[in-house]
Amino acid sequence: MPRKQTIEVALSFQQALESKTADDLKGLLALLNSEQRFTRKADIINAILQEMEGAKIQRIWHRLDALQKAAIAEVVHSSTNDYYAASFVAKYGQKPSFGTGDRYSSRYKPSLLSLFFYHGVMPPELKQTLKAFVPKPQATRLQNVSATIPETFLVRQQKYWNDHEYEVPLTVCVMEQAAQKDLLSVLRLIQSGKVAVSDKTALPSGLTVKAIVAVLFGGDFYDDQQRKTVADYRYRSPEDDIGAIKAFAWTALLQVGNMAELSGKKLVLTKAGLKALQDPPAKTLQTLWRRWLKNTTFDEFRRIDEIKGQTGKGARGMTAVAGRREVIVAALRECPVGQWIQFHEFSKYMVATRHLFEVTRSPEDLYICEVGYGNLGYEGYHDWHILQGRYLLCLLFEYAATLGLIDVGYVDPCHAWCDFGDLWGTDDLRSLSRYDGLIYFRINPLGAYCLDLADRYQPTEITPSQTLRVFPNMEIVASGNDLNMADAIVLDLYAQRCSETIWRLDLDRLLTAIEDGHRVTELIQVLEHNITEPLPISVQTFLNDALEKESSLRDVGEARLVECTSSHLATLIANDPLTKKYCQLLGSRTLVVFASHDGKFRKALRQIGYVLPPAIQN
Repeated sequence: MPRKQTIEVALSFQQALESKTADDLKGLLALLNSEQRFTRKADIINAILQEMEGAKIQRIWHRLDALQKAAIAEVVHSSTNDYYAASFVAKYGQKPSFGTGDRYSSRYKPSLLSLFFYHGVMPPELKQTLKAFVPKPQATRLQNVSATIPETFLVRQQKYWNDHEYEVPLTVCVMEQAAQKDLLSVLRLIQSGKVAVSDKTALPSGLTVKAIVAVLFGGDFYDDQQRKTVADYRYRSPEDDIGAIKAFAWTALLQVGNMAELSGKKLVLTKAGLKALQDPPAKTLQTLWRRWLKNTTFDEFRRIDEIKGQTGKGARGMTAVAGRREVIVAALRECPVGQWIQFHEFSKYMVATRHLFEVTRSPEDLYICEVGYGNLGYEGYHDWHILQGRYLLCLLFEYAATLGLIDVGYVDPCHAWCDFGDLWGTDDLRSLSRYDGLIYFRINPLGAYCLDLADRYQPTEITPSQTLRVFPNMEIVASGNDLNMADAIVLDLYAQRCSETIWRLDLDRLLTAIEDGHRVTELIQVLEHNITEPLPISVQTFLNDALEKESSLRDVGEARLVECTSSHLATLIANDPLTKKYCQLLGSRTLVVFASHDGKFRKALRQIGYVLPPAIQN
């Protein structure tokens, strides 16, 4: 029989004491300044119970230090009886003292705090007694929240016996307007048939990523080619490439959001995707965010490339992604809008306020570099900042930022905090994930709208720029290289390209675009957003005529032609009460039946004594 009994919940104070050994109980009794000395376990327990009843327990409370009182207050005024060490440290910066010396040594001396917790649990009746006089703990608040952020980030890195401190510039991306432009750009790129993905994984190819990056406002967050040319960046191998973030996210977001689907090896727009080209971008971004939160097909943690073992056996231990996102969103909703928040402070805030989630139930299935030595099942190898922290970084940087919910301030990931250096197999890693460079984020008005912190979103007015000049002879000329590539895609759809910077409006090309499902208003919007002077009268007339032609005809669906042997029979069927609702008379002997009414027409036809046999194939 084991000497020490473990319990999950102490049903009573006495039962909690009974779970201790006699030697442990003697140490607790000695803390109470009791002159009584006992050898029997039952007698020691009774003595402790007597010393902690009535007003005596309040005198013991006053002997505690500030941190110990805080530990008790946190549990007394919470919904559980458990003491969460990680949450306490995240809030107060250090652990309270439960004793001195090695816990499993005969020299261990417990502190007064050990009288209140047993295997991390406070007995419910003890909690009820303390509630009468223990004040509520201080509220948990986000630290280092500011309206501005510094221009540089101080890097502190330790490698073996060397400490390094140096400053690197922070890159700030304001994503509210950029995401709305990127949404339309990627939708148009898909519409033009230039987005290829794998028919097995639905992930974008390398060429597709480059094509998407080219149409994004400001490109992707990182440019690996530029990184290689920076003097202080010691490029080692292609494995040091960060790779796509925004460009990767858009293909996943639009597929999960049911706005793009796979056709062969390319993405095509769905009806919802075509509608999104005409809808307010903010509403579409909100829809994409909500659908992403509910999706169960894509786990963001798979993007943490250096952590292996997520497939096969390890996949069974991964937790539900929708549950993780729900916890993170709840924490985001407690953040101030329009204020810069340091990522690590937000991560600490989640732990302190017990916005907790698990990435895996089996960390021993995950590893870095090598499954044996690099196994994350070892104590300290799967802490919050390693697993949950990396998942949180990915969701914020790759998806919330891409959709424009947050603005971001970041550095190259190799310059961020090296909080994984103690893990085996990480000596040659410059970062644990491509998202490690996220230092600050800020929830903007679009983010407040998408997170349901605001009832509506008022988009910022975009001042037109003189990027294009439109001439009376139908020529459109781009000035310099300022024209957005997504706008150039629209011009290619509706106008004939004459050179690198010149297009000519062409009626046949414009009518072909309308026939393919495009709208003339899309062209008009691009022109108006890129000019500061009125369109020439001839161009206005041309576009107004096109708008009229666009709405002059309407496709009402496919139909079947049914030929009757006589005009009398055709008239009879076209006017019979059962069949006339589903057909129309065309000429003297032909009936028109819409495809949507085909089944009902055949049934009604049988009811009046006729049948339509299959068509004869020539």
